[in-house]
Amino acid sequence: MSDQPSGVDGTDEGTRLTFRGGPAASAVPVAFFVVWAVVQSGLLGIGDTTGLVVGMLLGLIVGLFFVRGDWKEYADVVFDGMTKRVAATAIVAWLWAGMFAATIQTGGFVDGLVWAASVVDVGAALFPAVTFLLAALLATGIGTGYGTAIAFTALVFPAGVLLGASPVLLFGAILSGAVFGDNLAPVSDTTIVSAVTQDADIGGVVASRFKYAIVAAVLAFVGYLVAGPAMAGTPLEGAAGITEAARPLGLVHLLSIGVVIGTAISGRHIVEAVSWGLLLSIALNLVLDLAPAAGMLVFRAPESAGVARSLDAVPLVGSVITLVPTTESGVGGSLYSGAAGFFPLIVLVLLIVAGAEVMQRGGGFDAVQSFLLERVATSVRRAETTMVLGTATVNAAITINTAAEIAIAPYISRIGTRFNINGYRRANILDANTSALGYIFPWGGGVLAGFTAMQGLPGEYEWFTSAMLVNPASVWPFVFHGWFLVGVFLLAAWTGYGREYVSDRRSGR
Repeated sequence: MSDQPSGVDGTDEGTRLTFRGGPAASAVPVAFFVVWAVVQSGLLGIGDTTGLVVGMLLGLIVGLFFVRGDWKEYADVVFDGMTKRVAATAIVAWLWAGMFAATIQTGGFVDGLVWAASVVDVGAALFPAVTFLLAALLATGIGTGYGTAIAFTALVFPAGVLLGASPVLLFGAILSGAVFGDNLAPVSDTTIVSAVTQDADIGGVVASRFKYAIVAAVLAFVGYLVAGPAMAGTPLEGAAGITEAARPLGLVHLLSIGVVIGTAISGRHIVEAVSWGLLLSIALNLVLDLAPAAGMLVFRAPESAGVARSLDAVPLVGSVITLVPTTESGVGGSLYSGAAGFFPLIVLVLLIVAGAEVMQRGGGFDAVQSFLLERVATSVRRAETTMVLGTATVNAAITINTAAEIAIAPYISRIGTRFNINGYRRANILDANTSALGYIFPWGGGVLAGFTAMQGLPGEYEWFTSAMLVNPASVWPFVFHGWFLVGVFLLAAWTGYGREYVSDRRSGR
């Protein structure tokens, strides 16, 4: 691994930026956004993704006034950041997972879960622990924690809330399961990046990190078993009637989820895997009469449109066309709402990655890494500790865990090479902490992806009110697996548990 710095997508840097105040000033846009997010979500209790977009936009504008030289170069760097592949990867996962989750939701999958929970007597106290296990299974199978956060928040979260489970604990359990899969799945982007950047083979990396992941998972599971009863409430008013009316047929969409998992495990791209699951869910909805075609896609055409009036009478085509007053025209259905709900988050992510690119080109990341390398990492124990803390620092600035991982990877490689630390160990430290913290910080991509899916629930269920939404700033203490995973690696750094040197075992690609 070269010691030369690289951009957040792993490519060589382009234009370098200089700032008044030195490299530290390159962090102004991201720092402004973090302060904005803390004030908006934490202090004021406003969980509004579009508000965060404004915060990042203003942060990038404020950064202009610290730039030395031509502002055009700064603007070009912003555009470069917004076109990074790493941001596109997250966006694609959100769009596909959003459409898939909304479609099986329309097909009554939540009804099926409520029915199943009542039959096997999984009450409010046990629901978060079971949710953690199931979310971990799905995330490991499909390799995307973001997709898992979206699907489980849209599908499992409302069922748990209906039965009386604590909303904030339940959301934390979903995010914990996403952390587990993002960290351990062989097909996860973070797993692949951690292995490749540390010159290690993916199979060896996954095998070597299991001992860390399982310790954190057991502790997290026990945590949800203990916290579940302590934080559980009573079933919602009218829940008994809803439970009795719930139909088990919606559970047929377990087949759709199984197709996604099976296709992903077979080595196919996640876009292909989710697409097959989406197509099957549409077919099941139509064949089993779980949802009408208009429930998945509908064109609300104005009554004055002559062509629409003609098509409305055509078999099949007419089933997805509805004539409405001009003021009510538009497109709807699960495919539309599942994708459209993530548009504000997509804009936010593009802007944040742009801010991270400004910090990268301005030397902010290099300054932090050089300080840690030269002043802090003076022994193997302290070196591994700074690896953990360094990834935490970068994750605070970059909300997309894969992007944060790529940004800090050169430092992990440099310090690991200096102390002869094995590539497997370096990859494990890198991946575990970026996976965990990406679902803990309130402005993290995984947290916001789940929250975005949650915001659509009041429109899906009459009984789900806005008061049941979980503010992203309140969930961070309850992402148990994320915290335990960070703790396990801090403990491993200080005790030497699992430490391997190059001479102990040769990693290969």
